[in-house]
Amino acid sequence: MTEEHQTEVRAAWLYFMEGLTQAEIARRLGTTRLRINRILVDARRNGLVGITLNAEIASCVELERQMVREFGLESAVIVPTPDDEAQIPVIVGRAAAGFVSHHLATHRVRGLGIGWGNTLREMIRHLGAARYPDLWVSSMMGGLTHGLEFNTFDIASELARRLHSQCQYLVAPIYASSARSRDTIMAQDVFRDALQRIGTSDLAVLSIGDLSRRSMLVRHALPDDVGVKSLRDAGAVGDVLAQFVDARGRPIDHEVNRRAIALPLHELSRIPAVVFAAGGRHKAHAIAAVLRSRPGCVIVCDEATARAACALAREAA
Repeated sequence: MTEEHQTEVRAAWLYFMEGLTQAEIARRLGTTRLRINRILVDARRNGLVGITLNAEIASCVELERQMVREFGLESAVIVPTPDDEAQIPVIVGRAAAGFVSHHLATHRVRGLGIGWGNTLREMIRHLGAARYPDLWVSSMMGGLTHGLEFNTFDIASELARRLHSQCQYLVAPIYASSARSRDTIMAQDVFRDALQRIGTSDLAVLSIGDLSRRSMLVRHALPDDVGVKSLRDAGAVGDVLAQFVDARGRPIDHEVNRRAIALPLHELSRIPAVVFAAGGRHKAHAIAAVLRSRPGCVIVCDEATARAACALAREAA
């Protein structure tokens, strides 16, 4: 389904099913009232709107509105789940790219913090080139100390290139050897200044990790002395910015969290717009934790995973 068709279905849903005015829909979708008027006229003429809304994305739009109401989200972008699960990072990344592009075009963003992961890499691939020379793109976590197809540094630098922006890294490993070592590293002026810039970002775009072998963090970044079993025993269901959280989205009491070289999770509340892009049923528990703990955020996800995460979040209430 093309982006144009998705806009048509969203506009039809908001007008015919939720009763929004054409002006309200235009503001929400980032377009003009005249275009919305034409979409609605065409929707009746071409059969998109009848007794039912004849498009597979209709259930996604309904779920978006439900998630916003139920979990206090700023917004939700839900896309149909593909038959091929391997394509989920691609379609979720593409949807995230659309949201970020629109946000940058309609808000003054001076600082953009970026996380790490396959979905965010796909987001950058689908992000149209733009020019924001005064924008700072910052990696919000340290990087790997050994080779991999892509690193946190690559994510930040490629995003900055796409946006013709300035770039900043946390040039350190994702995890220090101990909590004391982490504190020593972060006390240095260069890291203290970098974290201050990251903490004053206007927009953060992050992934959500799980504890399976599909997780890049689990496969490539966990310290050798930290096992997944110890994380599960401490109540972990997934991670955000390399910091592990429980089913309610609270950081677990585990030394590895105190070793993470990244923006502390409690400081995310200072960032005006925080976007989480993740999908796949193996991440449902971790996404549910974010739903429980991050009101006001934006969730970009595939439909089947979002429905499973919503159910799990309700159970944890």
